[in-house]
Amino acid sequence: MVVGAVVAVLRPPGAAIRSAILHFAAGVVFSVVAVELLPDIVARHRPLEVGLGFAIGVGVMLVLRSLTRKAAEKEKAGPTPALPPGVLWASQTAPDEAVRPGALPMGLLTGVGIDILIDGLLLGIGFAAGAEEGMLLAIALTIEVLSLGLATAVELRQDGQGKARTVGIVAALSALLVVGAGVGITVLKGASDNVMELVLSFGLAALLFLVTEELLTEAHEEPESPWLTSAFFLGFLLFLLLGMLV
Repeated sequence: MVVGAVVAVLRPPGAAIRSAILHFAAGVVFSVVAVELLPDIVARHRPLEVGLGFAIGVGVMLVLRSLTRKAAEKEKAGPTPALPPGVLWASQTAPDEAVRPGALPMGLLTGVGIDILIDGLLLGIGFAAGAEEGMLLAIALTIEVLSLGLATAVELRQDGQGKARTVGIVAALSALLVVGAGVGITVLKGASDNVMELVLSFGLAALLFLVTEELLTEAHEEPESPWLTSAFFLGFLLFLLLGMLV
């Protein structure tokens, strides 16, 4: 994930490539929902827990998006900072004085963080089931976290975040993979079906929100073309095929 962020920072993609990356990442995440989460949730057959976990997930993501938008609007509506003595135009200020980073996209970051955490849980459970299963799942998840690292870094840079801060945020998010793997191996391996349904249903709602309200919304800011749309289905198909090998 950090590698993807570094690549995006050092070689910032153009608008079309940015849209393709976001489409691809959305396809991969949607495939994770269809291949990894939904079958497991349906197999446990706990409708009450699924409804509760899903509702909590949607509510949390809506609240976070509302808070993020209010913070962004407040920042835009804030008073214009006074210019230094002798400076008549904002263009005369130094670049680091004239450009301030915008508010962090908390909806996107939360969705990505939950995705990475769930990936870690799945990875931990996979290794607990066997070394071969865990290794195949690790290969599949590598593709996903790489694309998410690229997409997240692209969005952070688009919002005016600095290079070092962008890489640092993505690195912090990637640490959730280790946390999730540890929890998956130790805590959730023997958890009851009720607990697992709540956790997975919450993650299901968060990931669907990430795809529909964050990744694809940002991707569609660029005029659509067949190859941009196909990037979504390519991401979905790639993880689907990898998931069949696990």
